[in-house]
Amino acid sequence: MNSASDPCIFIVDDDEDIRTSLSRALRTRGYTTRVFASAQEFLDGYAPDQSGCLILDYGMPQMSGLELQKLLVTRGYGLPVIFVTGHGGVPESVQAMKLGAIDFLEKPFRQEALVKQVDAALKIDAQRRRGQDKARNARARFEKLTDREREIAGLFVSNPSSASSKDVARQLDISPRTVDHHRARILEKMRVNSVAELVDLSITTKLFERT
Repeated sequence: MNSASDPCIFIVDDDEDIRTSLSRALRTRGYTTRVFASAQEFLDGYAPDQSGCLILDYGMPQMSGLELQKLLVTRGYGLPVIFVTGHGGVPESVQAMKLGAIDFLEKPFRQEALVKQVDAALKIDAQRRRGQDKARNARARFEKLTDREREIAGLFVSNPSSASSKDVARQLDISPRTVDHHRARILEKMRVNSVAELVDLSITTKLFERT
């Protein structure tokens, strides 16, 4: 079993021949693959922390590919999806793309076209996971701030253009020197060099939206 940090290409298709051919073609190119005969089989075997992407057949019995995609979105799984279908049309592809699908390939398709989309999907997944790691680390550092430090940090972030030490001190009825002391501690704990960096971090990680 590959580790969660090693990307895996998940193939979900009710046609065994297609599962086998896609898996063989991708493995020949150096990818790691896992195959599933149904949407439910995939749900039973997938761990959300596993990186990679999903090659998903649109038209399957019991639970269709689109239904699985909707369920993954509902659960907050960001696994990139590449649809393959033998009978898809414009309405189906529009629905899939609105839900964030990378592409909608109609069978038969060239393997090179699929590989191109797989590479794009893996890059998207890696970028998403880096963002999640950054937000998680920022949250862990944020939790180490005292209540007063969080309050002051929030004032700096909410209105950085006019949040001088004097402005914050006036709002909190404390001395500017005390604000300066707290600001230094905030920057140290959050591992940033300036209030501007703190603002950028809060924007990219949506840190203060969850406080």
